[in-house]
Amino acid sequence: MPYQGLPVAVRDRRPPVAGAPLWCNAHDYGLTGDGVTNDQPALAALVDRLGAGYAADGRARVIWCPPGIYSIRDAGTVWRSGVSLIGAGPAATRFLLSNEGNRSDPTPLAFWTVLQHGADRDRHIADCTFADFEIDGSGVAMAEYNYLAKGLGLQYVVRGVFRNLYIHHTAASGLGCDFLQDTLVDGVVVVGCGRLDNGEQMGGAGIGIGIGGWGDMERLTIANCTALANGTNGIFLELQKDYWTPPRGYRIVGCHSQGNRFGISDWGADGLIVTGCTMTGNLEAGYDVSGNGTSGVAGRGGLLTDCVIDGNVGDGISMGNTPGPYTVRGNRISGNGGYGYHQHDLGRGFPHPAQDVVVESNEFWGNGLDAIRVDRPMTDAMLLDNRIRNNGRQCAEASHGGGESVRYTERSLVDRSATWAQDSHRGKVLRVGRRVAVVATNTATELHLAPVRPDAYSGWSGDTPLPGTAYELPAAPPTRAGIAINAAFDSATVRGNRIWDNHDERTQTHGMWITARGSCVGCRVEDNDLAGNAVAALRLDTPPVGGRWHRNHGDQDWD
Repeated sequence: MPYQGLPVAVRDRRPPVAGAPLWCNAHDYGLTGDGVTNDQPALAALVDRLGAGYAADGRARVIWCPPGIYSIRDAGTVWRSGVSLIGAGPAATRFLLSNEGNRSDPTPLAFWTVLQHGADRDRHIADCTFADFEIDGSGVAMAEYNYLAKGLGLQYVVRGVFRNLYIHHTAASGLGCDFLQDTLVDGVVVVGCGRLDNGEQMGGAGIGIGIGGWGDMERLTIANCTALANGTNGIFLELQKDYWTPPRGYRIVGCHSQGNRFGISDWGADGLIVTGCTMTGNLEAGYDVSGNGTSGVAGRGGLLTDCVIDGNVGDGISMGNTPGPYTVRGNRISGNGGYGYHQHDLGRGFPHPAQDVVVESNEFWGNGLDAIRVDRPMTDAMLLDNRIRNNGRQCAEASHGGGESVRYTERSLVDRSATWAQDSHRGKVLRVGRRVAVVATNTATELHLAPVRPDAYSGWSGDTPLPGTAYELPAAPPTRAGIAINAAFDSATVRGNRIWDNHDERTQTHGMWITARGSCVGCRVEDNDLAGNAVAALRLDTPPVGGRWHRNHGDQDWD
């Protein structure tokens, strides 16, 4: 492979080299788009031809693929700098990936990687656009999961553009590209990718971006993308080496992530900006900051602003093992099955207290458990001006049943004799013999179940139970607070929050709760309105030590 270094900024206006036109119709160079012929060899030859031209004269080339189904079988195409692939639009130009003739080959549409091709800072891909086509990965099957079975799998890219793509049902990540410098990912729709990932393996995301290869600054924007029912994350950034500096320069703007395991994840960036996004219906968390990635390094310094984080089966925001700081501001965090915001220990990442985390001016309502839950030590946290109301929706007592009134489907349980309160079992684990399922929502007589994994047809861990089979639902936790402190919470500021429940049947029991395991040392808890909860403004199983507790309405015993 010839050297693929960064071209100089200004070049002579030389004509294109012979045999490597600046623009070409793929049909004129051996690709048929008939859905039958294997177009991969012709595509690979054309990419090499145009890439050689770019290396010779520095002028980027474009391959235009007219409407058609382009079969890409049994091998991926090694990409070259200066070669762009443009279609006539998703559904019009479709690349159908399959490997029935070579099951050991993961068969991405395009790839350029460190392990296979020696990609690095000096051997990178530059000046490439992928736009206006569809990648269908449903034809790729592997005996074992292979994280390279992507739609697009490029590493070390400079001035790349990925625009108006529809990538679906790939075995691993849909758009799984790493170390993207001065690059734009815009209007990419990823659906059902990572279908062979068990949820715990590498990759398996809709859009998965490895970071850190260019050093402490990588300039990448992901905008206007949609990620639906992908195996692990809808969108994630992941630091690739634990000894690399967590880099800055990333923005995720105006994206929608739904029905994935995690909606959007920060696994190792420094200063990631996520704004104007919707994260809904994801199975484990809407937004995740943790060391779950390859390097075991959690994100830090991020800004999560102006997002809707709603109806996720687990927590709205899962914040695990970040050193901090982090800012969560101006979001709607509602209707999630677990906690609205959960600071907790996931076992990987920074082992010490999180510092300088700010949770400010958010709307918390209708979450299953506590709105804000602290299960991991924090220092100098600030909880400011949040409106926290009507949480603790997972309030129902234990329930069981069986017999003639009980019926099951792949995604529901109906008990005609039940009288459950709306969503009072949200987030609970339903047990039917050895089978388990998670309740997403419920009506008076029906439990709606979350899929057992993204893009799954069933919500059950086994086969669908037979009619009349007995079931069990656990009791809700008796205390469900607006703010629950269940770990060391030192030198924190809790100010200007309105915490109440205005439903006829109140489910948020307390405004603020310090548990027997929690502590509040040297904190400033001032100017909060805690009146109107189901039981009391405060529950202090561990009395606070030091600090200031002043002007908290409904909290006269501590003013």
